[in-house]
Amino acid sequence: MLILRGLIGTAVQVALIGAALLLPAGTWNWPRAIQFLVGYGVIVALSVIIFAKVAPESLEARLVAPASASQPRGDRIASALLITALSVWLVFIPVDVFRLQLLSPPSLAMSTGGAVVCVAGLLIILTTIYQNAFATPIVKDQSDRGQTLVDTGLYSRIRHPMYSGVLLWLAGLALWLESIAAAMGVIGILPFLLLRIHGEERFLRGTLGGYGDYMERVRHRLIPFVW
Repeated sequence: MLILRGLIGTAVQVALIGAALLLPAGTWNWPRAIQFLVGYGVIVALSVIIFAKVAPESLEARLVAPASASQPRGDRIASALLITALSVWLVFIPVDVFRLQLLSPPSLAMSTGGAVVCVAGLLIILTTIYQNAFATPIVKDQSDRGQTLVDTGLYSRIRHPMYSGVLLWLAGLALWLESIAAAMGVIGILPFLLLRIHGEERFLRGTLGGYGDYMERVRHRLIPFVW
């Protein structure tokens, strides 16, 4: 059942993120982390239920196997590097908050603003999933699903709105968890993200009709009118 698979995936994701945050922290007494995990889990779980009703193809695309024979070798490498960088970054947050304290904690206003940015990033990610039924976690040939070019909605402004949402989500999360150093560290994830974007665009340009023209029309990858 699609909803059950989605909810199980959500639970696994929340558990993994929770482990990356709470185990290095060495304590459960971290209210902001617990609040984030609960809030994130609820939003994603509700999204799974809604998507199963209004956009089942989009939800199904996110539940594909983590590997595919049609996935380019370059994407396997780029994905592995990106996941590693994200994992190290997540673990760094509790290490910085509870041990290193490299920079002074953000003010309440700044960290609250971070929570807003985090939610905004998550909403962009969910909107992207809704608008693009072919937004799978891995780059692969989807001709069996009748893949077509998506150039409307957020995709009419930037070529990779999901990645833009991810960057906002990460930066906002770091501020909510009171690590300015981790928020700045998001810059360190950018090269790995760009590596994956480069490989993804090269693959789509060669396999998805009209993608080359789309790249000419929509010039910016992550930030509208800027970059």
